[in-house]
Amino acid sequence: MGTEVRPIRVTDGADGAASAELAAYAALIRRIDLERLGTDELARPLGELLQAFSDDPYRVRVPLGAFEGGSLVGFAELEWERDDEARTAYVAMLGVAPERRRDGIGSALLAEAERITALAGRPTLVLSADHPAGPVSGSEPAGSDRADRDGDVLRAPQGDATIPAGDAAARFAVAHGYALGQLDRVSVLDVVGRTDEFRSRLAALPPSAGHRVRTWVDRAPDDLLDSLAAAHERMSVDAPSGAIDYELERWDADRVRDDERRAAATGRTNLTAAAVASDGSVAGFTVLSLLADSAAVEQWDTIVLAAHRGHRLGMRLKLENLLLLQETDAARERIYTWNADENEHMLAINLDLGFRPFALESVWQRP
Repeated sequence: MGTEVRPIRVTDGADGAASAELAAYAALIRRIDLERLGTDELARPLGELLQAFSDDPYRVRVPLGAFEGGSLVGFAELEWERDDEARTAYVAMLGVAPERRRDGIGSALLAEAERITALAGRPTLVLSADHPAGPVSGSEPAGSDRADRDGDVLRAPQGDATIPAGDAAARFAVAHGYALGQLDRVSVLDVVGRTDEFRSRLAALPPSAGHRVRTWVDRAPDDLLDSLAAAHERMSVDAPSGAIDYELERWDADRVRDDERRAAATGRTNLTAAAVASDGSVAGFTVLSLLADSAAVEQWDTIVLAAHRGHRLGMRLKLENLLLLQETDAARERIYTWNADENEHMLAINLDLGFRPFALESVWQRP
């Protein structure tokens, strides 16, 4: 029986309902998350996937499937900016059902991903993979001790964390000509019962001269739209990138509103705290995204623009948003965040708040 690799049918019929193929895709992602990370609470539900793959004026997203006899046995998710100047595409996820590994399915998926992105004018392809953190204390690079005990390790060009060279995802990437460009630490913060602590810590911060904090749920105030868009644009290239060719994302007020609309359509609630400078512009922001039907929250972008750093705005913004989370949905139990291993400043803030190691995400690019 041959393996057919092709885009997954997202909808089933004219009514726009999710297809059986997309449902199988959601189920396989959840299965692999449980195997790799020990939890599926970050797996996107079917309705969110349906919205993610609907028409997006700013970003292309393509779900690929490997099918055998009508059954989905592997997947890859591709995305890239619609900007004509963009040259990089990303494989955000690639997975194969455990019982069908080492049969060339992952290689077939990657080959098709490379073909599709090359035809789209995106010759640079970036891969990502998850790795369990192992038993590491909060003051050490996630994954480092475990990797050292396992023998040979791989280290990104910047940062201290390592992953075992024998890890299956690492072997796959290296075998296909990709080099490790960055390691991101995935950390988790338990938030139940900590409202008073967060409030007292916020009160203890020194005043941030020339800045005030504004918060909102889902929809940004009209007067902040343009400068918020500019901050999003800087976020795409100002965050530490290691040896990965992350490209500028072009943002304007319309893209901010479209992003809000699409997030709401998935059933998510997004909480934002923004530092506003004396001239009324956004000096920095942080976003918490509440998944539908989950106890978990994802920490999305956090940035303080270069001209406004040195005032502890990063900590202030995070504490303000943690309090907004308690006001909005006190039943949420934990927050997951992703930070480049070389991003010492943001990691120090997270450790101070009590984030603990959960996993590592490796990022690979063909030289």
